[in-house]
Amino acid sequence: MISCRDAVRQLWDFLDGAIADADRRTVEEHLSFCRRCCGEVEFAHELRTFLASQASAGIPPEVHARLLSVIDELTEAG
Repeated sequence: MISCRDAVRQLWDFLDGAIADADRRTVEEHLSFCRRCCGEVEFAHELRTFLASQASAGIPPEVHARLLSVIDELTEAG
């Protein structure tokens, strides 16, 4: 079983389908029980969708604040 730190480190590659099958299964196993990391995946997916659809518009303040919060958490965990 992997830790939240390891799952989050692999998050973008996981979403891109750019990790090995064994790593993908390990992340999926972690996501099957970890609500926090499921929230991170949902947020990352929403952020990616938003950025793709609003590339020329500014990021709303609440999205910017949440993004900074996630980055801070990742920095502290690393």
